[in-house]
Amino acid sequence: MKSLVIFDLDGTLINSIYDLADAVNGALADLGYPAHEVEKYYHFVGNGTVKLCERALPKDKRSGGEIMRLHSLFAERYEKCCIEKTKPYDGIVDVLQRLKAMGVKCAVASNKTDSFVKYIIRSLFGENTFDYIQGKTESVPAKPNPEMLNTVIRHFGLDKRECIMAGDSDVDVITAKRCGIESVGCAWGFRGAEELSASGADYIAYQPQDILKCIAAIPDNDRLPDVYASC
Repeated sequence: MKSLVIFDLDGTLINSIYDLADAVNGALADLGYPAHEVEKYYHFVGNGTVKLCERALPKDKRSGGEIMRLHSLFAERYEKCCIEKTKPYDGIVDVLQRLKAMGVKCAVASNKTDSFVKYIIRSLFGENTFDYIQGKTESVPAKPNPEMLNTVIRHFGLDKRECIMAGDSDVDVITAKRCGIESVGCAWGFRGAEELSASGADYIAYQPQDILKCIAAIPDNDRLPDVYASC
């Protein structure tokens, strides 16, 4: 059985797409640019908020200065609205509680700015649900650079064979591969099972409870622990 599950945040633990879309669309309007339908944002997200803003801009306006101007306005708006519509996915809280009961450590590794990640996690999940929380900082680059996962694993002093990444996009799967750990593709998130399978996820979870089965390497002749009774 794995000792550590490292979770992506957006599209894995939480459905944040509406607050993200509202904040970017509002910032686009501030600069006189057209807004996007919410569905567009499922493909804009995944590589951090700077990349999100770059993708939201018209193609002929994606200069470094304009991207950062939009990002600054986005950050001001997102700070105020980041948990207005954002909620944990159904079943996620139960899975986290079950993992804790099994003695499995739970961490977060997100491309979102570290301060936003910590605020959202503590607001929606409380202070003690996760054993370690890591967002993007100046010293910890965004996924798919594996350093974010390596930082988390070093914190616990674990062998990589004991660790697994759970995420909803090809970015998460690629990051896990570069880090040298297994991955669970979370098909309920922003990108879906097809992208996750194509990128080489070791497992596909169609509902949060499936994560429990993915992290437990239990021989067929062994009885599943009682924690699986309702799965």
